[in-house]
Amino acid sequence: MKRQIANFCAIATAVIIVTACEKSYLPKPIGYNRLELPEAEYVRLPDSLPYSFEVSKHAKVLDDTSAINERYWIEIYYPLLKSNVHITYKRVANQKLLKEFLDDAYTLTAKHQIKAYGINEIITKTGKGETAVIAELEGEVPSQFQFTITDSTKNFLRGALYFNTKVHNDSLAPAIEYMKKDIMHMINTFEWNAQTSK
Repeated sequence: MKRQIANFCAIATAVIIVTACEKSYLPKPIGYNRLELPEAEYVRLPDSLPYSFEVSKHAKVLDDTSAINERYWIEIYYPLLKSNVHITYKRVANQKLLKEFLDDAYTLTAKHQIKAYGINEIITKTGKGETAVIAELEGEVPSQFQFTITDSTKNFLRGALYFNTKVHNDSLAPAIEYMKKDIMHMINTFEWNAQTSK
């Protein structure tokens, strides 16, 4: 009887070992981190700039450090989303110069046509009645949202959204939508400061 129990235990152990080793492996599907998007809260840009608008409290306003930076160029950096809105400003001396600035902005947007499967442009007015052109780009593009604002006589501003990540745009969709709303708030609260209108 003891021998039968010992044989049974040996067989049971062997079965457990063999079946445990044959466990099939199923890879988990690719997943992305869940973004906790903060509630929208805004403050005004410092009045040392020739333009002003409300910017998110969750963003940092930094000087532009690019090699071609100019006075009054800034970066609005969102640490949580690893994104920034690059803002460039130009003083308009004449209509020929304004045309050059508008052509440059159009060219910069058009460069994305290689990867974009859609560029939607609209012309609108800011809350203060300035002309704004907004370009929304679809596809695996480095900049998903761009805009220009001008008073057509003295001032020109361009903004472009960038994400500092290699994640595909479809997985960034909630962050892109969040940033679009923030940028639209910037545009709707935009105004030129008093010294720029002289």
